[in-house]
Amino acid sequence: MKKINLLLAAASSMLVLASCDSYLDKLPDDRAELNTIEKVQNLLSTAYPDHSPDFGLEMSSDNVTDNGRAFVAQPSQERYYRWETVETTGNDDPRSIWSSTYTAIGTANEALAALDKLPQTEQTKGLRAEGLLCRAYCMFQLANTFCMAWNPDKANEYLGLPYPKVAGVSVDTRGTLAELYANINADIEAALPLLNDSYLGVPKYHFNARAAYAFAARFNLYYMNYDKAIEYANKVLGSNAKAVVRDYSSYIGLAGVADIANKYVQSGENANLMFVTSVSQAGRAPTSGSYRRFAHNYTLTLHETYWASMPWSNGEGSKNTTLYLARLLYGNTQQIRFPKLSEFFEVRDKISGTGLPHIVDAVFTTDETLLVRAEAYALKKDYTKALADMNVWAQTNCADKRGSGLRPTFTETSINNFVNAVDTVPAVVLSDLARGFKKQMVPQGFTLEAGTQTNMLYIILQMRRIETMFQGLRFIDVKRYGIKISHTVDGEKTPLAFEPGDLRGAIQLPQDVITAGLQPNPRKDN
Repeated sequence: MKKINLLLAAASSMLVLASCDSYLDKLPDDRAELNTIEKVQNLLSTAYPDHSPDFGLEMSSDNVTDNGRAFVAQPSQERYYRWETVETTGNDDPRSIWSSTYTAIGTANEALAALDKLPQTEQTKGLRAEGLLCRAYCMFQLANTFCMAWNPDKANEYLGLPYPKVAGVSVDTRGTLAELYANINADIEAALPLLNDSYLGVPKYHFNARAAYAFAARFNLYYMNYDKAIEYANKVLGSNAKAVVRDYSSYIGLAGVADIANKYVQSGENANLMFVTSVSQAGRAPTSGSYRRFAHNYTLTLHETYWASMPWSNGEGSKNTTLYLARLLYGNTQQIRFPKLSEFFEVRDKISGTGLPHIVDAVFTTDETLLVRAEAYALKKDYTKALADMNVWAQTNCADKRGSGLRPTFTETSINNFVNAVDTVPAVVLSDLARGFKKQMVPQGFTLEAGTQTNMLYIILQMRRIETMFQGLRFIDVKRYGIKISHTVDGEKTPLAFEPGDLRGAIQLPQDVITAGLQPNPRKDN
């Protein structure tokens, strides 16, 4: 079997593979002379992946549907939508995500190795925390993309991913999902006691303390350590969550797309905890005609997302919904979006007008952390505290009154009455009128009680769906909860169905990696 080198892919345009150790002989910059704190700090600023899984995960989710063959799609877009292997090599494709993320891990490992040789100070402790968190975050992103959802019953059966920890030393086997999550957890737990924001010049583009705890909260939610998820979320949200989450009422008076997009990614917005910039078409896809076939369209907006019949909306479009975001949508019938993830184009050649599309992704926010905590409380059956967080979400996401609609105040009774009155969505949707938020769930590795617990989580998952739209996290929730979704395809009689525990939830590895000897993700027919 070929030697697999996962660390230093970006030294050339090649994938993160090599048949020998030549890429480890020397580094393309001065990393071999990492003999000062300043050099290590500068290096760590590049230990964040510059390609994102957002686009592919979003296309795989139920946040998009087929507008028909009359519209254009990109090849990888359709492959993601069909849950098929993506073999193209664009900015948002598996090869780029794999290469970028493992390169960032290699960078973090180089920095951590250099820190071992420097005098230990409070700043080096903080830098070590950042290096460990960068490595853990990169592996978490790869796990969410290329692995099955965490399931304690199958974690020793499901494939993990190579987890390099030593600078310049490759890991050539995948191991198990149990080993992968244990390694991520170990890095997070080692980092948290060392956190130190004092050296950060631009904190929100690094793992500052609040971002670190938000990451730890989300990871532990997925890992089913609900007490830890709550503990770490508390450190982010403090004693008054309403004071630190985003107040969407302040967006209503903005002039349009550019103002909303800029405000959403302002460093001064307290709700924003950490940004990661990526080369990606994820900001372009919701508006470009070149991506119009598979998109978040009017049908989904009306029946499943912003305008769907929910406690904050009567299901009549934007007419009487109290949801602020329902009045901040732009686009056309085929492509509707709230402009949170817009494109920032980097011009490389002014004469030809060519360059690279970028997104600034708010990967951790207090808004999502609030819902992490609400979900953890609901899973622990601490309904009083779950309701408190749900009501904070309602107070900051919904107007007090809009038309004939009133902002909801959630109680166990109101949630049970609302959800019980709604029909369950069929596993395969054949009619738009059958669409809705109440989709069949077969949670992976845990169970839900019928009644209050299940009903409360239906609402929380819908809040998460709205909050994380366009960022790919919905597909991870689909995987975690075994939500039955289907994708219609124009010209094909039967929609494509995605089942609980569907192996296609683990996106296939890049072909180059498989060719070099790494075990591919299994499929139902192999």
